[in-house]
Amino acid sequence: MHQTSPVFITVVDGYTLNPGDLDWQPLAKLGQLSVFDHSTREVLLERARKAHIILANKAPFDADIIRQLPQLRCICVTATGYNNIDILAARERGITVCNVTGYGTETVAQHVFALLLELTNAVGRHHASVRNGDWARARDFCYTLQPIIELSGRTMGIYGFGRIGQQVARIAQAFGMQVLATHKHPQRDAMPQVQFVDVHTLFQQSDVISLHAPLTPENERFINAKLLATMRPHALLINTARGALIHETDLRQALASGQIAGAALDVLAQEPPPPDHPLIGAPHCIVTPHNAWASRAARQRLLNESIANVQAFLNGQPRNVI
Repeated sequence: MHQTSPVFITVVDGYTLNPGDLDWQPLAKLGQLSVFDHSTREVLLERARKAHIILANKAPFDADIIRQLPQLRCICVTATGYNNIDILAARERGITVCNVTGYGTETVAQHVFALLLELTNAVGRHHASVRNGDWARARDFCYTLQPIIELSGRTMGIYGFGRIGQQVARIAQAFGMQVLATHKHPQRDAMPQVQFVDVHTLFQQSDVISLHAPLTPENERFINAKLLATMRPHALLINTARGALIHETDLRQALASGQIAGAALDVLAQEPPPPDHPLIGAPHCIVTPHNAWASRAARQRLLNESIANVQAFLNGQPRNVI
């Protein structure tokens, strides 16, 4: 992008990236910056109207909105997923769209095991019990509210073996777990002591399933009653990928019937979820609010990469182009 007039940069929904603990100043040095924590669809068009470059996380930029932004030259998605952007409409207008990958690998993998260990060790539940006075009233020096599950020797099944899936595999191996995986590129991403199998074998033979694939039309809600019925009764399901990979009503029924032992989810098909969502309050189910990615370190990497995307575009050498 080459111009002598000021470059207008607008962040339309910056709060989840930077709730106040990061610095927008390096971005402000690249142009006239406007930052909005949140933008509803009703105000989005007006706030974006002057922008040459927009940073957006979940704000929708469909064909109708894009057509009404004649100055727009670049959309930098402050995330890996970009389903909120009409890519075809952007291309027709000559608008560059960039995203960021890899910023949350370590953080998301860590959250996978935070969820898994809560299912296997129930640390939070035991702490609440102690705080409630149950230990003080106990006859014995120790007690458990549920069986404690040892991970060593168990099988971790990883659906999707990109950067995060590979990091989950490394941690699982450190726990002494065997690792199975399903992946489109098994030869390219081969890892010692990881066996690649098909989806059905993965679900049949794993004690823990962790989801790490992007959502596509082919795999939307593929984890349904039929596939859940093939899992081991003691198996656990972890999802830090996309909520719509799971048929949520079928999962609730599987949990309620004891068909599988538990699930821990950081993502749901609708976010924020409705109050009557079938998996909130479901038996043996833990739900966290899509914050697996949100460590300060990961958000700083995301901000740094987003600023680098803006700088590269301004230099006429865009990077991370979708």
